[in-house]
Amino acid sequence: MARFTLFRRWLGLRIRKHRVELALTLRTTVAAVVALALAQALDLPLPLWTVLTALIVTQMSIGRSLKTSVDYLIGTVGGTIYGGAVALFIPHHTEGALLFVLVLAVAPLALLAALKRNLAAVPVASIIVVLMPAITHTSPLDSAINRVLEVALGVVVGLAVAFLVFPAGGHRLARQEAARTLDLLAQALGRVLAGPLSGADAEGLRRVYDRISQSITEFTANAAEGERERSARLSMEPDTQPLRRTLLRLRHDVVTVGRIARGDPLPEPVHGRLVPRLAAVGRAGSEYLGACGMALAARRPPPSESALEQAFVAALAEATSLRREGLTRELNDQAAGRFFALAFALEEMRRTFRDLAHDVEVTALAPEAD
Repeated sequence: MARFTLFRRWLGLRIRKHRVELALTLRTTVAAVVALALAQALDLPLPLWTVLTALIVTQMSIGRSLKTSVDYLIGTVGGTIYGGAVALFIPHHTEGALLFVLVLAVAPLALLAALKRNLAAVPVASIIVVLMPAITHTSPLDSAINRVLEVALGVVVGLAVAFLVFPAGGHRLARQEAARTLDLLAQALGRVLAGPLSGADAEGLRRVYDRISQSITEFTANAAEGERERSARLSMEPDTQPLRRTLLRLRHDVVTVGRIARGDPLPEPVHGRLVPRLAAVGRAGSEYLGACGMALAARRPPPSESALEQAFVAALAEATSLRREGLTRELNDQAAGRFFALAFALEEMRRTFRDLAHDVEVTALAPEAD
């Protein structure tokens, strides 16, 4: 019984961790099955195109599905019209003529697709319309009409599934990605202010920085899809651009403070008095970032800033005391520059944390209407 309980908890954790991917899997499967059933019920010549279109349209979020649907449908209709016109007005009963028609049907549209990446389906649709009559023994006009009907049905099915089967809004995915970014920033901040790093620790920190950049990129993409949903009046969530700017500033602040703090130690007693203050900022900041990530994911108010504010106040007060005691006058130019740069970077990070509290509150507590 104990093993079964442990397994159930482990399975529940894995499901919650990968619920977005599992929902996409279910939507994709449902879209494929429904598309095939409807295509067969309507007696379409090639249900394959309906199923493939439904799979293409079924994306991670509603916003991405909307964009994919519009792009794919426009590309299909445009390519079908062009390819059908070429096939209808230029005879191609011989192999040489067919090759010539194929060049005319592909080359201009391939250039268009290269210039407009969202129209990648245009040359594909044109090729299918030109070549399919030879396979199905239908006229180019019938082939074009069937192609449009098959794709249109696939688009309808894909969109319906995106809206009805565990719908995932772009803003919701953006919040989850922002929470992941904050968790990674917490790891980085705790490492850079904890003291000297070994070679393995430095390499691990570089990997964390890479993951932070990837996470912010994914957050930006999800946020753009959320804005697309809001433009279509499918969502009433707030603008996520302020949160994105704050995340970028946080990454910059963490990297800057870490680079200064992990340089050559400042002369004593400056080094000995600053190190524990910086470590306290690192611990409090790391805990606060992790708590903000959980607040975003769970749509809760941001955590209290009192412990973090106390750590910042203590560190900046220590820096002020060192200046008033004249200890900074004994530093060489390079060390003095690092000291003042560190104090400035800490003050900037303090401001960024205040902005983060506001952005988390606005983003997490907004009414969800996805």
